[in-house]
Amino acid sequence: MTDPSTRPAATDVDARVVALPRRPGAPAAIVCLSHLRWDFVFQRPQQLMTRFAADRPVYYVEEPLPAAPGAPAAMERRPCAHSGVTLLTPRVPEGLSGDDLTHALRALLDDALAEANVREPVLWYYTPMMLPMSRHIPASAVVYDCMDELANFRFAPPGLRPLEQELIAHSDLMFTGGYSLFEAKQRLHPDIHPFPSSVDRRHFEQARATPAGRGETARLGFYGVIDERMDLDLLAAVADARPDWTLVMVGPVVKISEDDLPRRPNIDYVGPRDYDALPAALAGWDVALMPFAINDSTRFISPTKTPEYLAGGRPVVSTPIRDVERHYGDLSAVWIAGTPDAFVAACDAALALARGPSADWLTEIDAALADLSWDQTQLRMSAQLDRVQARRLAARTVGVTASSASPRSKPHYDVLVVGAG
Repeated sequence: MTDPSTRPAATDVDARVVALPRRPGAPAAIVCLSHLRWDFVFQRPQQLMTRFAADRPVYYVEEPLPAAPGAPAAMERRPCAHSGVTLLTPRVPEGLSGDDLTHALRALLDDALAEANVREPVLWYYTPMMLPMSRHIPASAVVYDCMDELANFRFAPPGLRPLEQELIAHSDLMFTGGYSLFEAKQRLHPDIHPFPSSVDRRHFEQARATPAGRGETARLGFYGVIDERMDLDLLAAVADARPDWTLVMVGPVVKISEDDLPRRPNIDYVGPRDYDALPAALAGWDVALMPFAINDSTRFISPTKTPEYLAGGRPVVSTPIRDVERHYGDLSAVWIAGTPDAFVAACDAALALARGPSADWLTEIDAALADLSWDQTQLRMSAQLDRVQARRLAARTVGVTASSASPRSKPHYDVLVVGAG
């Protein structure tokens, strides 16, 4: 945790934030600072913040968007009715950059928190890039939930790594989105805990109303962001090897060109779907796919879709993603394949399982997922958060007590002259 004395001096707006009272005994508000748009793809931040919002205010701060031409910087505030989360989206004039952008974002955030009567919130980070606009805010705890190795992603900002180092030092508590990421970072923070991807089983079990393997033609699918992590050559190879299969690709295309996508008569790119519609999409498939490329951007991923696919009653075929192999590779409904030929063969085997008479593989899936839920993940994270907040409060109380008991706390000189000798 960063020494408070090293933080930038508070502005007048900062002082207003500090002065606002928080109701005694109420859980501190969470200010979640994320690189992911709330309405983009419903995943880890949305799952957790929706659950935290059940008993405390949650403010979800998005990356800035351009303001209307000629309009000043402003904070767009939007309540999300179904989750209880308040979305805060900075709008800034185009062309604003560097320190000017940081100062504008900082002022917008300070004003928004002051207006909402937020004092000493939990600062919960998904991106280090928002540290400059928020590091000055007095917090009851600072949490870094490191869900991905963002520095390995395409178009990662050059300042991300040094800011992440600062954020780790600034944080009271650190989580990781998987075990491989935990192993890579465990020596960087004294209070770090792995929380792999979880699942809302009830939501995805809706797909089981349509059992896999019952259609006349095989349908294999993927949902998620289609970006540089996707092995597009593998996708083309599978489509070419089995022209009688239909490969359904659900999700937005990001950071790659539409021209990069393999085009085949049996590959169907259907675009993004809302989270509520994913079980219905899954119900239309016989086998669920994770055709990820093996590269730096996938080295530490722990795909949330793995337990979701399984909860929906679909066999899974994946490339060798470390956390998938570790947690699910022993299940009879999961195949790991590292080459196009092996991937096609694994899909053949998965289809045979889906079309077979036995349901033992579904029973095995249910046992594997029995203790996995976003509810439990949020409760365990909340317990860790309570612990570090109590530790902070105890340290502050001890400091105040020691100060008041010290002879130095009351001056005993009428005059004190300090000179150079």
